Amino acid sequence: MSHDKKMTSSRKHHLKSVMLAIAANWIENEKKELVAAKKAYMAEHCPAPNTSGDQAALINICKQLHAAIDKIDEDRYDILTKVGKADKEIDDLKIKVVDVAGVKKPALKKVRMSADAMLKALLGSKHTVNMDLRANLKQVKKEVKEEPSEAVGDWRKNIEDKADRKKMFETS
Repeated sequence: MSHDKKMTSSRKHHLKSVMLAIAANWIENEKKELVAAKKAYMAEHCPAPNTSGDQAALINICKQLHAAIDKIDEDRYDILTKVGKADKEIDDLKIKVVDVAGVKKPALKKVRMSADAMLKALLGSKHTVNMDLRANLKQVKKEVKEEPSEAVGDWRKNIEDKADRKKMFETS
């Protein structure tokens, strides 16, 4: 028989605080790494401009900076439009997923309802439909055929009728 010891609440809180401290330390390290990576990227791709020289050289440097800014703005705009299109496509696909999955239909309950009540519910109270179909049928009286009583009891007459039929098949 094994006894499972439950952790005390003070132990849980201590472990939780230790985990949160470790996670906070990781987040700080990630931020420092990100700042260092950004500085390294900027030093590699954007060297500091040489501002020493005459006015014509400074004007040339300003024109180069403006051209670089314009190119970066164009790239940023292109990326933003691509991201916008991708977001719109993702939203459309989410809507399609919901449509394909559909809404779950609830289990239908059995309802005892007469045909008259059902039609009244469907068509509204303006239409009164009578579903008593038997009332609309015509009354037909059966006619009883009366056969002569002597034909039923006379076996010789039946044999003669059958003999006539036999002759009819033999002649053809």
